[in-house]
Amino acid sequence: MTDAIKIDVWSDIACPWCYIGKRNLEAGLADAASDADAPQVEVTFHSFELSPDTPVDFDGSEVDFLSGHKGMPVEQVQQMLDRVTGVAADAGLEYRFDRLQHTNTVKAHELIHFAKANGRQLELTERLMRAYFTEGRHVGRIDDLVALAEEVGLDADEARAALESGRHLADVRADQDQARAYGINGVPFFVIDGRYGVSGAQPPQAFAQVARQVWAERRGTTERHGTTEPRAAADQPTGADEPAA
Repeated sequence: MTDAIKIDVWSDIACPWCYIGKRNLEAGLADAASDADAPQVEVTFHSFELSPDTPVDFDGSEVDFLSGHKGMPVEQVQQMLDRVTGVAADAGLEYRFDRLQHTNTVKAHELIHFAKANGRQLELTERLMRAYFTEGRHVGRIDDLVALAEEVGLDADEARAALESGRHLADVRADQDQARAYGINGVPFFVIDGRYGVSGAQPPQAFAQVARQVWAERRGTTERHGTTEPRAAADQPTGADEPAA
């Protein structure tokens, strides 16, 4: 049996393009899963902090953060937020920047590593992103994070202990070190089988294509599905260039 394709995703809970990229990846893999010889895929998320200097409790809106903390004109900020909201809607996501509570995400990343150790990483990553971008939930404070962890079936007491002790902070830093080693300076960034890098919130068909291609290579077939070096489309920026939300 051919081993599953490994897709390593560097992202931040507070990156709007990361949630879009996640949803597009899922849609692309679902499309490839309908093939007679469907690719087997294993997805793992890795930590990346877009704004590590952000306070846990930021007093203001997303417009305030990007216009003040990042020094961007208010009109430009609003245009960017409107644009990303539209792109998110195309991916089936409802972004509510009016509800969003901007915060530091390091504890959220620690919790994702705790969830990974307990077999719930994918579920928790989805729950945190939905809580942040759609529901206006706080994802920086321990109490709020423990509540979200419990919602996906994780033990609340164990989650709290992990967060209060900083048990998984070293795992977060290791992910960030690996990102630097790869030269990743914006997210989302997808590493396919340790060989191909895909940057930005690519459309679903791009992910379906690369999954089929790598699977064909793994299976030793002659079928090809496009370029062997997938690259980011110019109109799909990464989190380094767009609102850190």
